[in-house]
Amino acid sequence: MNKRIHVLLVIILIVLPIIANEQAVRRVRYPGGKCYMYRLAFKDKSGTPYSIDKPQKFLSEKSIERRKRQGVPIDSTDLPISPAYISQLENMGVTIASKSKWNNSVLVRSQNIDLLINLTKLKFVKSAIKAWTSPDSITIKYKADHVHDTFNPWDSIEGHKYGAAEEQIKMLNGIPLHNTGYKGRGMTIAILDGGFMNANTIPCLKEINILGTADFVYPKSDNFYNEQEHGTAVLSIMGARHPYVYIGTAPAASYWLLRCEDLQSESTAEEDFWAEAVEFADSVGVDIINSSLGYQNFDDEESSHTYNELDGETALISHTASMVASKGMILVNSAGNDGMGTWKKINFPADAKDILTVGAVSPNGINAPFSSIGPTKDGRIKPDIMALGSPAQVISGRGTVISDMGTSFSAPVVAGLVACLWQALKDKTALQIMDLVRKSGNNYNTPNDIYGYGIPDFWKAYNQGNTILNGKSN
Repeated sequence: MNKRIHVLLVIILIVLPIIANEQAVRRVRYPGGKCYMYRLAFKDKSGTPYSIDKPQKFLSEKSIERRKRQGVPIDSTDLPISPAYISQLENMGVTIASKSKWNNSVLVRSQNIDLLINLTKLKFVKSAIKAWTSPDSITIKYKADHVHDTFNPWDSIEGHKYGAAEEQIKMLNGIPLHNTGYKGRGMTIAILDGGFMNANTIPCLKEINILGTADFVYPKSDNFYNEQEHGTAVLSIMGARHPYVYIGTAPAASYWLLRCEDLQSESTAEEDFWAEAVEFADSVGVDIINSSLGYQNFDDEESSHTYNELDGETALISHTASMVASKGMILVNSAGNDGMGTWKKINFPADAKDILTVGAVSPNGINAPFSSIGPTKDGRIKPDIMALGSPAQVISGRGTVISDMGTSFSAPVVAGLVACLWQALKDKTALQIMDLVRKSGNNYNTPNDIYGYGIPDFWKAYNQGNTILNGKSN
């Protein structure tokens, strides 16, 4: 045997067991064995003890006040699901994994698929679909335990107060808003994401006013801050405040951190988690929701979404997103990163009505090739607007300043400045604020399905909004 070949075979024989062992360490059998989740939609909310005349039983005072300020009514969709229906399902032996009052639906879980199928025969059940099947194995989660106590000397940019984040806020002309005193104070932003690794320990994020956290993934995380770092990066874009290193677009705002992305599988059940997170945000009085999440292709290919569903209503997640403004909130959602793939289009719920869908551009203002495009199935312009995301500057789960790519990061640049704008124009409704943002875009007069209404100018939006408030002519 050739000596070189012999050496190669020896190396292979040594390396393969190591690789196999590493894979065994990384993957474990799904805990508890095979199980399923079904989405059940109910016919009504019969027997509910709640009433729209007493919203304080299911909505916070801040949520109620937000609606009153905008003339937004409280209606039957706000009523919690009938407890009687929940009790009956639990008595039958299923676990309630998620609830959506806006959609009057629940996600139920069981190892007995026949039991789940039989639930369709219940008188109060309108429809049922299989939303999730457990994977055979899952990945052992990784956590960056080491967090940098300080930034590197080269992270500080002398003479540039916003540090690494300066370019992304300057592109949207947001600094004049800050200079006028509008940095998001009094506004509450919910971040819907898959994980917020070390967001509670990274020194430069400790000054952020985090009102609370909530986990909507089933099963819930053993440690909320042990999950992936994606949400940490999103939070930093808005909330970080470390002069000459990194200042976010809404450093004075308050934040709710909501986990709704299941990293171990990709299924329509995540739409249910997302919907419940949005409803929670509404109930605690959130003003703006940033969602850097999008869905289309699932592990069960038969449940994957199609182009014909891009109408803002068909997918549960998009239907829910289309309701956000009617509750007096603004949803800022990433367009998606499929522009170079076979899908190319925006993801769900980026197709929703009455939201701000954000694509990504490079520093020269040209759309990033990966940024997903429109239009929606019913012909609406998408994305709505563009912001820097190719690349954006973020703070990682280790507490370092890094460059990262994606509409995941262009969206929070916008969401933070929306908070500042709304703080300045507090008498405006959610729809009016979004309209001002679109009208300030540099492509407003010639919108298209790649660039939308263009890159917004938030100082222009503020001045236009002030002009209208003061009753002056345009």
